[in-house]
Amino acid sequence: MAINISGNDNREGWRVARVAFVVAVFGWGLGFYGVAVYVPALHEAHGWPIATVSTAVTAHYLVGAMLIACLPAAYRRLGVARVTVIGAAVAACGAMAWATAREPWQLVPAVLLSGAGWSAMSGAALNAMVAPWFDRDRPRAMGFAFNGASAGGLLLTPLWAVLIGHLGLPGAAFLMAAATALAVCPLAARFLAPPPCAAMPAVAARPSSRRALLGQRAFLTLSLAFALGLFAQIGLVTHLITRLQPLFGTQLAALALSLVTVCAIAGRTLLGRLIGDRDRRRIAAGNLLLQAAGTVLLMLGDDAAPLIAGCVLFGLGFGNLTSLPPLIAQRDFPPADVGTVVALVTAINQAVFALAPASLGWLREQSGDYALSFLVAAMAQLTAAGILTLRVIPRR
Repeated sequence: MAINISGNDNREGWRVARVAFVVAVFGWGLGFYGVAVYVPALHEAHGWPIATVSTAVTAHYLVGAMLIACLPAAYRRLGVARVTVIGAAVAACGAMAWATAREPWQLVPAVLLSGAGWSAMSGAALNAMVAPWFDRDRPRAMGFAFNGASAGGLLLTPLWAVLIGHLGLPGAAFLMAAATALAVCPLAARFLAPPPCAAMPAVAARPSSRRALLGQRAFLTLSLAFALGLFAQIGLVTHLITRLQPLFGTQLAALALSLVTVCAIAGRTLLGRLIGDRDRRRIAAGNLLLQAAGTVLLMLGDDAAPLIAGCVLFGLGFGNLTSLPPLIAQRDFPPADVGTVVALVTAINQAVFALAPASLGWLREQSGDYALSFLVAAMAQLTAAGILTLRVIPRR
C-alpha cells in the first residue's frame, strides 16, 4: 500500500499522530506534571522533608534519562507498539507506588517504575511514533503530537489537585493510573504497528554508533544548546508560582502557569505551520531569544503587566524547546541516525534539567530573591541561542 508521507492525504500517519497526542497527554500527566504533584502531597501526608521527595523526583528523571538512551534498541527488538504498551503499564504501576509509599525507602521502587514508564512516553518516544510516517509535513505532525504534552499539563494537573482533595493521593493515583492504562494500551496496540515500507523514508543500511555520534560537532552543539535551554525552562517553570505568589496570590499565580501552557500550545502550533524549509537551528535560536526576553521580564517585573508579558513570551517558546530537536536532527543527520540522535539528546537534556529545580532554588536561598536565579536562566538561554547559530555542517 503506497502512502504519500509528504502530503495531506496521509490518513494513516495522522491517525498515528493522534495516538501520539494521547500518549503525550497521559505520559506527561503522570511522568512530568504528576511527579511535581507528589512533592507537596507526600510532604503533607507523611511530613517527609521536601528535600527528600525532591531528590526522588530528580532520581525519577535520571532513571528515565538512562532508559531513553536505550529506546532505539528496544524499538528494534520489540517494536514501538509493544514498548509503548509496556511503558504505559509500568507508568501506571509507578504512580501507584509513589502514592502508596509509607516509608521514604519505598520511593526507590517507585522511582524505578515511574522513570521507566516515563521514558517510553517521552519526547523521544513521540518522535519514534510519528517520524516514520512523515517527511515534509513532519513539523506540523510533531507539533500536534507534542501539544498533547501541554494538554496533559493544562488538563491533568488541576484534575490531580481535585482528585487528591476528594480521594487522597492513593485514590487519585489509582484513577489516573487506570485512565492511563485504559487509554494508551489499546490505542498503542491497535495503531502503532510498523508503517508500510512505502511510508518510510530511505535509510542507510548501517546506522552510526552512539560513540560516533557523540563525537560529532553537529550532535554536540545540538545537545548542549537544548540542555541549557531546558535547564532554564524546567527551573523557571518549577519556581514560577513561588515567584509570582507575592504579587498575584496562589490562585492567580497558578493561572499564570496555565497561561504559559496555553501559549506553549499556540507557539508550537504556529511553528509547525510556518517552519517549512527554513533553517531550523536559527529558528530554535530565535525561540530561545524570545524566551530569554520573557525571563528578563519575569526577573525585573514588579507589577502585573510586565510579569504577564513575561509569561506570554516565555510560554510561546516553551513547547518548541521539546519539539525542535527532532526536527533539527531530521535535517542535520542521515535518516538512519535520527532516532538514535533524538534519544541521546533527550536523555542528556533530561539528565541536565533534572538538576535545574534544586540549582535555581539554591541560588534563591543564597541571594534572598529570584533575581539571580532568573538571571542565570536568561544567560543559559542566550548561550544556547548562540551555540545554535554556529554553522556546523551543510544542511541535508
